[in-house]
Amino acid sequence: MRKSATWMVCGVAVAGLILASSMRTAEARPDYLNKAFIPMYETTKAEAEKVKCGVCHYGTDKKNRNDYGKAMGEALGGKNIKDVEKLKEALTKIEKEKSSVEGKTFGDLIKDGKLPGKNPE
Repeated sequence: MRKSATWMVCGVAVAGLILASSMRTAEARPDYLNKAFIPMYETTKAEAEKVKCGVCHYGTDKKNRNDYGKAMGEALGGKNIKDVEKLKEALTKIEKEKSSVEGKTFGDLIKDGKLPGKNPE
């Protein structure tokens, strides 16, 4: 009886370790969207709230950034920036950059009520 209980505890411990090691850490940056993007760009609020991370990312892997997400990453110059003013400065800076829509900047698209990012095809 004691021997089977020991094996059961070991089995549960191994299963727990396997589950813990296979979990991916989240790298979400909800502040980028909720504290910077949406307050600055009311024209895109409804759409941004629908797509959430899709404003800057595409697909299931959040390492995949669309053209707007790449521009934002370059403008920030670092990862996981918490300072809302720096986020807003970066957003303002990339408004002037060319989007993948011919003749339009990211800022032009936002003014038109459209999300600025385009996924690669």
